[in-house]
Amino acid sequence: MAKLKITLVRSLIGRPETQRRTVRSLGLRRLNSFSILPDSPTIRGQIHKVEHLVKVEEVADDSVKLDK
Repeated sequence: MAKLKITLVRSLIGRPETQRRTVRSLGLRRLNSFSILPDSPTIRGQIHKVEHLVKVEEVADDSVKLDK
């Protein structure tokens, strides 16, 4: 399954609480923070709600190596 790299590129100041919670549930806290998540309909729906605040890139499974 493909992975998505989601980066927060716009500030949450003045945004509705629902958008803030959606961004937080995507694992984003600060400006320019990013999260790598599986590509699923649930994640795509969350991205659609805040697409004006985030940048989304597809990354290959084998290129994703995170330190644990």
